[in-house]
Amino acid sequence: MPHAIPSTAVLDALKAALGPGGWTQDPEVIAPSLTEWRNRWTGHTPILLTPRSTEETAKAIAICAQSGVAVTPQGGGTGLVGGQIPFGEVLLSLKKIRAVRDVTPLDDAMTVEAGLTLLEAQQAAAAAGRAFPLSLAAEGSATIGGVISTNAGGTQVLRYGMMRDLVLGLEAVLPNGEVFHGLKRLRKDNTGYDLKQLLIGAEGTLGVVTAATLKLFPIMRSRAVAVVALETAAASIELLARAKAETGGGVEAFELMKRLGMELVLKNIPDTREPLDTTPNWYVLIEIASGTAGGAEAQMERLLEVAFEEGLITDAAIAQNDAQRAAFWRLREEHSAALKPEGGGWKHDVSVPISRIAEFIDEATAAVERFHPGARVSVFGHVGDGNLHYDILPGVGEDVAAFIGRWKEGSQVVHDVVGRYDGSISAEHGLGRLKTEEVKRYKSPLEIETMAAIRRAIDPQRIMNPSVLF
Repeated sequence: MPHAIPSTAVLDALKAALGPGGWTQDPEVIAPSLTEWRNRWTGHTPILLTPRSTEETAKAIAICAQSGVAVTPQGGGTGLVGGQIPFGEVLLSLKKIRAVRDVTPLDDAMTVEAGLTLLEAQQAAAAAGRAFPLSLAAEGSATIGGVISTNAGGTQVLRYGMMRDLVLGLEAVLPNGEVFHGLKRLRKDNTGYDLKQLLIGAEGTLGVVTAATLKLFPIMRSRAVAVVALETAAASIELLARAKAETGGGVEAFELMKRLGMELVLKNIPDTREPLDTTPNWYVLIEIASGTAGGAEAQMERLLEVAFEEGLITDAAIAQNDAQRAAFWRLREEHSAALKPEGGGWKHDVSVPISRIAEFIDEATAAVERFHPGARVSVFGHVGDGNLHYDILPGVGEDVAAFIGRWKEGSQVVHDVVGRYDGSISAEHGLGRLKTEEVKRYKSPLEIETMAAIRRAIDPQRIMNPSVLF
C-alpha cells in the first residue's frame, strides 16, 4: 500500500502538536539516526519527531494515521537488521521518554519509560535492592522500548528468559493514535488474549511502546566467571548439562567462542589479552551466580574439577576480581566489533536446538566451504539458549567487495541448514529490512497469513514501520 508523502500541512501539524524541542528537520541532527551500525543502510526522513510523553506520541501518531503517513519508530538505534532506519517515513524517536515511573520491590517490579537505556534500568533496579537481569553488549545505548520491540535476549536467557519473559505490562500507542493502557504488575491474568505479547517482538509494526512494567529479581550474593578450553563444540553441550546439574540452575551465562573470533578480538580490540595459557579450538565463558555468599565460587570450582576429570575441558581460568571478570566478558562482547575491521562478512543470527548445535556447526561449515572455498567461519553465541552468531569472513587477501557481493546466496546456504534443523533464521535481532522477505522461504503460508491478518486488524493502513514484517 503506497503511503502519502507528508505534506507541508501535515508537517506543520506535527510541529504544532509536539512544540519547540519536539521535532527537528536539521540534517546534521538527524544524520546519526539514519545509518545502521554496520553501514548497511542509510535512510532519509522529512522530519525527526522527539516526543517527551506518551500523550505527545499519541498526538503525532494520530496525525499520521489521519493523513496516511507512515512512521518508523526508533529506540537506541542499535538494531542490526535495519528495522529502525526510515526510507521516507516520519522518524519517531523515543529517547526523550525516559522516566523511571516507579519501583516496587515487594512486587519485584518496576515501571520505566521506553527511552530509558537498558543500563539505566539495571541501575534503577539495583538502587532498590533488586536486579533486572537482561544484559547485552549495547546496553549503554539500547533502550527499553527497542529491546521490547525486538524481543532481545542477551547473555542471561539461560536463567531468566527473553525480554518477553521479563515484561509484566505495557503501555503503547496503537497505529490509530489510541493508547493501550496495559501497565500491570500481575503475574497471573487469564482474561483473554495477552495483548502485550503481540507488541513484544513486533518491531514497531503494531504500535509504539512508550512504557513497560518489568520483572525484578533478587540480587545474587556471589558470582563467579571462568573461561575454559575445549577441543570440540560438542564438548560444550556436555559441559552445559554438567554445569546445570552441578549448580542446580545457577548458570547465568554460557558463551561459546571459536578460536578465530578470539584471534580477531585480540588483533583488533585494544587492551585485550589471551585468557588462557593455551590456544584451544573453542572457548566457553561460564558465569554462575548464587544467593549464598561464596556459593558461586564453590560451585564453579566443583564444576571445573568434575569437567577436568571427565575430559570435557583442557584448561581453565577463574576470574579473581571484578576487573578480571570484566576483562573476560569483554573478550566475548567485543566479538562483533572485532569482525568489523576485517572489511565485512556474511553475518547470521540463528538458533537451533541446543542438543544439535555441534551438528549444525559442522554441517553449515561444510556447506559454506563447498559454496565458497577459503571462507573463514567465526562462531560465537549463547549455547544455553541455542542462539549462535554464525559469521563468515572472506579468506585472507580475498577481494572483500566481491565476497560481500555473494552475501545473499551465502546466507541462504546457511539458513537452509538452519531450516533443516528446525531452527530460526533470526534468534535475537528480529527480521527488520534484512530478512523480512527471506523468512517467507522458511515459514509456512499459514504462519505468514496469520501474522498478516493480525497486522491488518491493528494497522489497516500499514503505516507503522511499513517495510518490516512482510
